[in-house]
Amino acid sequence: MTRMRPKRQDSQITTRGRDIAVAAACGAFVAGMVGLSYASVPLYDWFCRATGLNGTTQVATVGPAGVLDRSITVRFDANVGPGLPWKFQPERTAIKVKLGQVVTVHYTAINETARETTGTAAYNVAPLTVGAYFQKINCFCFEEQRLQPGERREMPVVFYVDPALAKDADDGDLDTITLSYTFYPTREPQRPVSGDKKLKTSGRL
Repeated sequence: MTRMRPKRQDSQITTRGRDIAVAAACGAFVAGMVGLSYASVPLYDWFCRATGLNGTTQVATVGPAGVLDRSITVRFDANVGPGLPWKFQPERTAIKVKLGQVVTVHYTAINETARETTGTAAYNVAPLTVGAYFQKINCFCFEEQRLQPGERREMPVVFYVDPALAKDADDGDLDTITLSYTFYPTREPQRPVSGDKKLKTSGRL
């Protein structure tokens, strides 16, 4: 006579299998999020260059079409992402510029540790709708910055606000633009072990 397995035991096995599946899914999700955190800057770079939306500034290929008498305030914001031991700030928090005026400002980054660290900056402008009018001529964004222990580095940003902003139906009367940068830590590539070191290690066995 075939012995029937108790239903309670079947339920325990089902529950255990479900728990294992949930744990595996959570582990895969966490691993994926970690991978995306390291890929966030290059993905953001690709998205910005591909769409030109959401506060993405433009790269100027020609000079401004004249300078208008109308002025606008440009504010500068600086942030550092988790895991990067830097002090990062603009030389000035705000300036007043004329539409079409070419301006140079500097941001300063300081490595506050006793080891070499590397970071890459992403950026945007606010309001998000004025990104098309904020024309960059030179910028440190998306370029890897490697700072030695205690090193201080000045990084210039050269830009102008397109005079065409004055004719925009929605933002024509705008009086303030905020340019914001955030530095994120750059993942260091794993350094290969030299052949000599491998030989010494194997010799101990």
